[in-house]
Amino acid sequence: MTMRIGVVTFPGSLDDGDAARAVRLAGADAVRLWHGDPDLHNVDAVVLPGGFSYGDYLRCGAIARFAPAMESIIDAARGGLPVLGICNGFQILCEAHLLPGALTRNQHLHFRNRDQWLRVESADTAWTNTFQPGQEILIPVKNGEGCYVADQRTLDALEAEGRVVARYIRGNPNGSQRDIAAVTNEAGNVVGIMPHPEHAVEALTGPSLDGLGFFTSVLRALAGATAGASHAGGHQ
Repeated sequence: MTMRIGVVTFPGSLDDGDAARAVRLAGADAVRLWHGDPDLHNVDAVVLPGGFSYGDYLRCGAIARFAPAMESIIDAARGGLPVLGICNGFQILCEAHLLPGALTRNQHLHFRNRDQWLRVESADTAWTNTFQPGQEILIPVKNGEGCYVADQRTLDALEAEGRVVARYIRGNPNGSQRDIAAVTNEAGNVVGIMPHPEHAVEALTGPSLDGLGFFTSVLRALAGATAGASHAGGHQ
């Protein structure tokens, strides 16, 4: 059975088409979800793509967080649904309190668009299980408000609990605290990442194929969950 991964479109979305393409290249069906529709159409996972400016004049993600689709996604994520937030999607996950911390204006106050090296710190999430801890990957970054911040207690907890998913290496593009590029929730099903893995899935258009691993990882996680449920069902 082909997995169904929803990609949410908000007013101003730029990268929803790219995210849907990455989903298809990974081997899943991409299901387009509209921000104003609370029906998630029985998807197995959700991607919140980057690039939308909807309500960002107030604070990135602050208004989009209240979209009808997000209310359903918040409930489903708390129940275990895998959710990946990319760039603005990361900001929304923080605004929705599915992830700790916040994304603020880049410290140097400039927009950054470049290919960025990351080090994968955690391969224990639904979205990173095909990577190796310590693996270095190259994917694009493009943001003006990508500086990850949190209080020291939260940062220490993220470190201690292994919830820093990826860090910037060979240069920090936005001043994020402790070079944090991606974090996860306690359960490991929700991941927010500031760089754009969906732009590193094809040799023709990306600097590498490294981003595809995020999308194949969730398929592996879903397949494992399905197999586990079937196995459990056979022993009832």
